[in-house]
Amino acid sequence: MRVMRAMVLEAKRTGLVEKEVPVPEPSSGQILVKVHACGVCRTDLHVVDGDLRNPKLPLIPGHEIVGKVAALGSQVVSFQLGERVGIPWLGGTCGRCRYCLSGRENLCDHPLFTGYTIDGGYAEYTVADHRYCFRLPPEYGDADAAPLLCAGLIGYRSFRMVPDGAQHIGIYGFGAAAHIIAQVARYQGKEIYAFTKPGDTEGQIFAQRLGAVWAGSSLERPPVPLDAAVIFAPVGSLVVEALRSMSKGGSVVCAGIHMSDIPAFPYDLLWEERAIRSVANLTRRDGDEFLALAPKVPVRCEVEPFPLARANEALGALRSGDIQGAAVLVME
Repeated sequence: MRVMRAMVLEAKRTGLVEKEVPVPEPSSGQILVKVHACGVCRTDLHVVDGDLRNPKLPLIPGHEIVGKVAALGSQVVSFQLGERVGIPWLGGTCGRCRYCLSGRENLCDHPLFTGYTIDGGYAEYTVADHRYCFRLPPEYGDADAAPLLCAGLIGYRSFRMVPDGAQHIGIYGFGAAAHIIAQVARYQGKEIYAFTKPGDTEGQIFAQRLGAVWAGSSLERPPVPLDAAVIFAPVGSLVVEALRSMSKGGSVVCAGIHMSDIPAFPYDLLWEERAIRSVANLTRRDGDEFLALAPKVPVRCEVEPFPLARANEALGALRSGDIQGAAVLVME
């Protein structure tokens, strides 16, 4: 039996444990992938910290996976041995519920999620359903491609929810997803107004370096009313702050899978056809569209690499806000 190194979550609200576990065998329709890099996402933090309540345990986290196909299960026709692939958060859908049948597989009644309900990429190998994997643009190295698979994809889906014609767009929480979508927005001629934690002048400088026309505290008002806002930080009170800065008919898009409670606010902030909406997961169409767009922008990912054994350190840096851009685990 072959074994591999993996970082394993054995119980919620505990650190990951480095262990030797069996290399998984691909079943029908699956590919075995030798992992080269795996992004460290805020969703991983929500899984480890217990904000997402029903993970598979024990669990290998990670859903921004880049690697090469090492073995093929039966009935795999879309990839070949040695081909580079990307594995995202959406790991499988039923294909039968009304959401799948209406092109909304991100809302599937019986989904599988990489690094949450199935094992992910904090390991030397992983298996995945070949139908939910992506070919990656050759312009990106392994570590640079990893954040595209969730920060990029969820950021792109969130950005698509911005109303047509919106020009002044606020981004709350300038982390991995925001630093990618700011580049897309600038490519499309939009103006980005970046909001960070109070006192985070380094983050504000980072946002302006990536094209934000203004950057300030999340408690400040921007110099112009916003046409839309995308909230990546998991802080419910930011919904109210964004509404306070919103023009008539504007939309607040909540991009995270988890957020603290939204406090009560006066109806006047929502009136005049302002809207609040959430974003759930992604579709394969989102992935195809964004991965075709990224090299045209071109999106450049700011990456801080960590070896696999330092996954807990990477999660801690993300938790404390000490990562600019994206943290990525790279295999030695």
